[in-house]
Amino acid sequence: MTEQPSVDEYIDDLSAFVTASPSSFHAAAEGARRLQEYGFTALDERDDWSDLGPGRYLVVRDGALVAWVVPDGAVSTTGFRVIGAHTDSPGFMLKPHPDVGVLGWQQAGVEIYGGPLLNSWLDRELCFAGRVTTRDGAEHLIATGPVARIPQLAIHLDRTVNEGLALDRQTGVQPVWGAGDPGGLMDRLLRDSGIDPDDVAGWDIVVADTQPPRRFGGAEEFLASGRLDNLSAVHAGLRALIAAPSDGPVIPVLAAFDHEELGSQSRSGASGPLLADILERVTAGLGGDAVDLRRALAASLCLSVDAGHLVHPNQPGRHDPVNRPRPGGGPLLKVNANQRYATDAVGAAVWARTCAAAGMPWQDFVSHNGVPCGSTIGPLTATRLGIRTVDVGLGLLSMHSAREMCHVDDAVALGAAVTAYLTLPVD
Repeated sequence: MTEQPSVDEYIDDLSAFVTASPSSFHAAAEGARRLQEYGFTALDERDDWSDLGPGRYLVVRDGALVAWVVPDGAVSTTGFRVIGAHTDSPGFMLKPHPDVGVLGWQQAGVEIYGGPLLNSWLDRELCFAGRVTTRDGAEHLIATGPVARIPQLAIHLDRTVNEGLALDRQTGVQPVWGAGDPGGLMDRLLRDSGIDPDDVAGWDIVVADTQPPRRFGGAEEFLASGRLDNLSAVHAGLRALIAAPSDGPVIPVLAAFDHEELGSQSRSGASGPLLADILERVTAGLGGDAVDLRRALAASLCLSVDAGHLVHPNQPGRHDPVNRPRPGGGPLLKVNANQRYATDAVGAAVWARTCAAAGMPWQDFVSHNGVPCGSTIGPLTATRLGIRTVDVGLGLLSMHSAREMCHVDDAVALGAAVTAYLTLPVD
């Protein structure tokens, strides 16, 4: 049984990771920074990896991070033990030519990213964060403090608002960031960066809530935070990989993809070649060929870790009437007959052994038949690589809200289980 971490320490560390990661690019950079503190070497995909021996390595591609441990004694058919997650969260992205002015207000032109709960973003102090590129091709991470807000219309001006608020996706979600003539938005965003706005060629900038994570509840048993979907999984994977042994029988891998909230079809998403490319190169570095890679993949497992749903106390009818995950009951094993999740019976047994090794409880999750089921990177990874994949995750309320919530014991249990998974005995 793995040692259970302190709840306070784990939640403080998760909160620090979320705070440092207002965008997918920041999440990948923060993950890389943490790993490098523990001896991981950052590699360039353009370099030759053929002479890499046992060690700890990582690659950052845009907003994605892949890291792995080649243990002592690994051979070309050694299987991989993959933790899959994603770095992005639903919200808003800054458009080109973002300066919008209306009746003395300065606003930012934004585009909706993924499927956020739009109303949850109203009346919050927001920041801008992400990647800026300059004309020389250099990439720069930027993050402002609280500079913007999407104001709600007062009830005096819409007496029917409590009967149902529907925001126009173009005119109803543009954040206010200034009044009068404060200059252009990019001038404001780059004020403390040392970057000349005239030298900027492009950007990938998101809007993020600036309220820090906070514990609450009668016994402080809950955590409220932005981006728990899915930074809770990236964080668990980072801790697990740092703790992974250097002499194990498998090659532990963390694959934290970008663009999951959009369907994963990008060069840094799970439908792209990123993970397949790296696993192929790792096998080749151990002297293997294409057949050896197929043998290694046949001996591999993937734990797709993404947030799931707890039963909503005000809307229990939206959930399956029998499988009803509760706060504090442990992380979720996610099942779907239509393969929206990749879990099968064999994978369920893997998860049961994993949680037993961690000494942690777990709960089944399956959707109500009348409510469409979401999906994860799990089916994509299973399809692209043929790796047996199990879908699990942290149970939340308010998923895709600007501020989600979980039970702190469930977060700790997920971290312990993901760590135990990397040391689960090979069949």
